Amino acid sequence: MKNDNEKNNQLIIKELLNINAYSADDLAMVKRKISKLKKIPCSTNIALLKAYHNLVKEKSIAPNKNLEKLLTTRPVRSLSGVVNVSVLTKPYPCPGNCLYCPNTPNFPRSYLPGEPAAERAKKLNFDPYLQIQKRLEMLSLGGHPTDKIEVRIIGATWSAYPKKYQVWFCKKIFDACNQDKNNSNDKKLSEANLWKKLKIAQKKNEKAKHRIVALSFETRPDYIDIKEAERMRQLGATKIELGVQAVDDNILKQNQRGHGVKEIIQATQILKNFGFKVSYQMMLNLYDSSPEKDIQMFQEIFNNPDFKPDCLKIYPCALVKQAALYQKYQQGKYSPCSKEVLINTLKAIKKITPRYVRIERIIRDIPSPLIVEGGTKISNLRQVLEQEMQKENWHCQCIRCREVQNKKENEKISLKNIYLFQEDYEASNGKEILLTFEDKKRKYLYSLLRLRLPFQNILKFYSSTNSFPSELKKTALIRELHTYGPTALINKKNAPVQHRGLGKKLIYKAEKIAKQAGYKKIAIISGAGVRDYYRRLGYRLKNGYMIKLLKS
Repeated sequence: MKNDNEKNNQLIIKELLNINAYSADDLAMVKRKISKLKKIPCSTNIALLKAYHNLVKEKSIAPNKNLEKLLTTRPVRSLSGVVNVSVLTKPYPCPGNCLYCPNTPNFPRSYLPGEPAAERAKKLNFDPYLQIQKRLEMLSLGGHPTDKIEVRIIGATWSAYPKKYQVWFCKKIFDACNQDKNNSNDKKLSEANLWKKLKIAQKKNEKAKHRIVALSFETRPDYIDIKEAERMRQLGATKIELGVQAVDDNILKQNQRGHGVKEIIQATQILKNFGFKVSYQMMLNLYDSSPEKDIQMFQEIFNNPDFKPDCLKIYPCALVKQAALYQKYQQGKYSPCSKEVLINTLKAIKKITPRYVRIERIIRDIPSPLIVEGGTKISNLRQVLEQEMQKENWHCQCIRCREVQNKKENEKISLKNIYLFQEDYEASNGKEILLTFEDKKRKYLYSLLRLRLPFQNILKFYSSTNSFPSELKKTALIRELHTYGPTALINKKNAPVQHRGLGKKLIYKAEKIAKQAGYKKIAIISGAGVRDYYRRLGYRLKNGYMIKLLKS
């Protein structure tokens, strides 16, 4: 029997259908109307979405895609083709002692109470299984498809965590996505047995309900070597977030980073030659830096072939009392930059950002009460920048700003209006080729592929290194394949952008380019959940990579 809340929610759904609601204003108006009529609090979108699905199940109403979209909470979460889930590791000593980094009891280094992901993790005792389970449950209730997942493992320096804990942590993530039982006895297993069970869990994930299509770790550049890169690949990683912060030796030294630019260059090259997508975490307004130096450093990473990351997270330095930098501030030796200076710096950076880079984030979720007065407290910084760009009539060319997402004019996309573009550039002792499907004016990006052709000198070096995987010697590498737009269920046909053959066409083009360049083999770094897709294109799993011989 239906309770009063459910009846009221279903009443709202029927009223929304009655007026053919299509906007957030329509939704808010109906919510307020029923709330006032029934003298009850306004219903949440999650509750309304549940009521909608119940009515459809009862056949009281017909399915209505427009209403589903309207009720989906924070639709941006699934507009890049996958849903992202962050999982926080337990608090563990970090090898670094960076000046700007907060050190808070009961949280991993650099994370603070009040940050959404950190708070969720703490409430669940940093259990990776429960974090995944609860996050997927909330995303599903919010109307988001959860069959294609990008998992981001965060918390201090991943590479410094105990090796056995790393394997256990990754296994529990795969178990949660596979909907296997959360077995507490796993912690008692040896590392060797955990590895065996992780491989089984990865294999099972190929056909699971929640498939991991990408997985990333965040770590320090000075912890990356060939052995560490191979280990991260075996754990299931496809992307590595490097805490770069700055590409100036003096600024790194002044901020007690513990490594220099040399280690950043070396880590970037190793990771790319293992097929990883590389993301740099960069920090603005560090001690001993300036807006001019910040802009110069971004010019350096965009123009110098030693760097050229695939993705960026730009974090303005948030001054908090838990960081050693606060003492410099008290001594008058450091000042946070103003809102105007920060926005102008970011605009300058966005204007020079190349098309091959995706700016993933431009601010951390640090609660504003924790930030010292005078520091950056703009939580909607990306939106502020977008408004500035519109006012000044210019566009950022980064991948994220050009993703098709759910723009209304592209809901019914004709493949006749999509064009193939190719951009070649040198990076980290190799040739990078970015293949994209875009509209003619290059305003909307539908699908992309990153192909890497390592230079012969680096191939010879790796060939003489026994620890480098034999599968990758003299091999072309597909480091990323991604089709954007609203996330489509794995078996869904007639989706706006996904599942319409764009990825397949990009792969065939990449194979042709690699073959013409003299490569006889091509490897794809693949999340466990997408291996079957590549098998259908002739690829076979070998040592964590999907491999295909290129016929003469």
